[in-house]
Amino acid sequence: MHPVFASVVNGEQDRFWIVLATAFFALGSLYSAYALTSGKALPRWVNLCALGAGFVFQTGFLYARGHAIGRCPISNPFEVMVFMGWSVALIYLAVGSSYRLSLMGSFTAPVVAAMSIVALFLPPRPLAASPSQPVNPWLEAHASFSMIACGAFALACVAGAMYLFQERQLKTRRPTSIFFRLPPINALTVANSRLLWLGFAFLSLGLGAGFCVGQATDVWKVAWSIAVWFLYGGILLARTRRRVAAKWIARLSILAFSLLLSTFWGIRFISDTRPL
Repeated sequence: MHPVFASVVNGEQDRFWIVLATAFFALGSLYSAYALTSGKALPRWVNLCALGAGFVFQTGFLYARGHAIGRCPISNPFEVMVFMGWSVALIYLAVGSSYRLSLMGSFTAPVVAAMSIVALFLPPRPLAASPSQPVNPWLEAHASFSMIACGAFALACVAGAMYLFQERQLKTRRPTSIFFRLPPINALTVANSRLLWLGFAFLSLGLGAGFCVGQATDVWKVAWSIAVWFLYGGILLARTRRRVAAKWIARLSILAFSLLLSTFWGIRFISDTRPL
């Protein structure tokens, strides 16, 4: 039996919520792809509803899993991937209607769908045992804020990719049908910058909470987290002082998030008692 369905049969019923969330995200992705490639002015609320429904199912899963284990549900790679996808959907639903970025949902849906699919294909693991000691609120705050920061950085990456695509279309002077449905390039610049600031603010909160945990931490994970903070801080400083062109900020947004995702194990500098 496939691990996805075996997990439902074997008692991980809450995992099935992610199957439903993935179905809605996939539906939104297919609808967006058809709307963009067909050139038809299809209503965008369908994609928004699909993202919203998937987000609701993800929220249900995280609530059930967190209640079951008695802590923030990021105790294994499956939960981490789900939480990251939830963070991306949360940030989009919160800011997607701003800065004329409703079309960003067409690019966000495939990203969240991919994260959900990867999560489902990760090996099922038994639920982590409830902690014998009281949950450290600083530790939970550190993990939660850091994950939400990743969601904002993921959307900054998406906005950067949209910016570079539109810039290339302008240079070639042979715009496709997708070009005419993209937000103004200036709006993408503003959105990219504000998403970076939002992610940096949450990352700062998470980093600060991490230093208040009051228990042993891995020095390499601490160094990694600080390095990520300086990386995004440097990007924002360069943007604020206008020493780097907007297209390079877009490229750095993509590069920084790719680096963050490829070494994601370091975003939580926690003790060895709670490995990913």
